[in-house]
Amino acid sequence: MKKVEPIRDRKKISAIKGNLKRKDPRDFLLFTLGINTGLRISDILKLKVEDVKETSGEIKEYLDLNEKKTKKQRLIYINDEVKNALEYFFNKTRLYDLDRYLFTSHKNKENKPLSRIRAWQLVQEWVGMVGIKGRVGTHTLRKTAGYHMRMAGVPIELIREVLGQKDMQVTRRYIGITDDEVTKVIKNFNL
Repeated sequence: MKKVEPIRDRKKISAIKGNLKRKDPRDFLLFTLGINTGLRISDILKLKVEDVKETSGEIKEYLDLNEKKTKKQRLIYINDEVKNALEYFFNKTRLYDLDRYLFTSHKNKENKPLSRIRAWQLVQEWVGMVGIKGRVGTHTLRKTAGYHMRMAGVPIELIREVLGQKDMQVTRRYIGITDDEVTKVIKNFNL
């Protein structure tokens, strides 16, 4: 797997969200969910309506999922951005069947989740619409979450927990800490 980069520019994130909201509620939700939760695409694509919506029709407070890669049970808070994207999605799609996958093909009406390949193609389209070039893919969404948490001052230990990672070195790479940055901190830190 090639290393991908986060979307660092908040204006480009806003532009993507605006484009997707006008164009496709499914894609708007997929993007918003990915950049706000930091979940892996394999965990996002397997989500069903019942994972995010109560039988009463209310949006749940937490995603309760078993991560595909780590097999860990995780509770992920559904923040306001994701909640709003879910409400928008349900208002536009009128999807009520709790057993339906959230992210299905527009061409094929079967209850099957989008493939990872299709999700990758979508991310390529989205970033291309706002002029982002470089190495991007589905993991870009996850890395974008981590990167912007770091920029907001969230401690790396908490970011590691949010992303569900064991290794601090992996988290460092995710959030874009470079060896040059570490050297600069030490160089400028004099007691």
